[in-house]
Amino acid sequence: MFSRLLRRTLISTRNFSTSKHHNYKVAIAGAAGGIGQPLSLLLKQSPLITELSLYDIVHTPGVAADLSHIETTAKIAGFMGPENLKQALKGADLIVVAAGLPRKPGMDRDDLFKSNACVVREIAEVTAESAPKALLAIITNPINSVVAIAAEVLKKAGKYDPKRLFGVSTLDVVRANTFVAELKGLCPLEVNVPVIGGHAGATIIPLISQATPAVTFPPDQLQALIRRIQDAGTEVVKAKAGAGSATLSTAYAAARMAISLVRGLNGEQNIVECAYVESSVTEAKYFSTPLLLGKNGIEKNLGLGRLSDFEQDMVKKAIPVLQKNIKTGEDFVINN
Repeated sequence: MFSRLLRRTLISTRNFSTSKHHNYKVAIAGAAGGIGQPLSLLLKQSPLITELSLYDIVHTPGVAADLSHIETTAKIAGFMGPENLKQALKGADLIVVAAGLPRKPGMDRDDLFKSNACVVREIAEVTAESAPKALLAIITNPINSVVAIAAEVLKKAGKYDPKRLFGVSTLDVVRANTFVAELKGLCPLEVNVPVIGGHAGATIIPLISQATPAVTFPPDQLQALIRRIQDAGTEVVKAKAGAGSATLSTAYAAARMAISLVRGLNGEQNIVECAYVESSVTEAKYFSTPLLLGKNGIEKNLGLGRLSDFEQDMVKKAIPVLQKNIKTGEDFVINN
């Protein structure tokens, strides 16, 4: 699982070492945005990343210049404007998509679909051309739908590999860990709660029964905890009162996933993260479960594990919602 030591590398990497060290290029699409900037800062700290390629439609040169002054080994290149997207992604080992509009008060993730679907489609098209072997990790919402868009675009180009496409749902795990730790008086670095399903509302299914260390809650407290994890994004949108959505926690979670993917590429063992991927685990074509990561992206889907009756009911209710979300993404590619 994502160990305490590994999490700390996001905060302090100067003493980090690994027996095998290779050079990895990571491209961030949307690098000048509210998620992209802190994400770029966190990834600049990783000794496994020797090149960070930053892309956005505005302001990228300034972000790149700012990050380039930081005393870590990753070299920074900034690219601005659609005409430079191909160059920005070329030869990347990992592409992280943080581009698109954020949520505003009163919006849910589905409200972002029309604008963000076009963004993901364009990046997937260029990925197929410039970096067809790259791992593609999508943060852009609504993840439940746009991952299907990327898959269909890559299929059309003959470049689709289901082991290399990820919807980044790590934030749900980070929140579950934090909230469980708060309720139980535990150190959040020691808590791991798998979160399966999707990345919106009732499709977010925290597996409290599989938490480590083991924890239990009375039914009413358990339901309140589940609701808080599912609605945590709205909690932040409301707290920011029109000034943004969950950017900093999203950037942290995305950096955690990105570094895990790179460590998998680097041949490190036992790297496990939950992510929303093509799956045969349930009736839904895409579904988040714990994944063993490695040199090929997904080495093994670890599946659902043993679910409580309450969790089985949540999965049953989430399936039709996910199927509808996935069809929305697939239909977008067919009709556009």
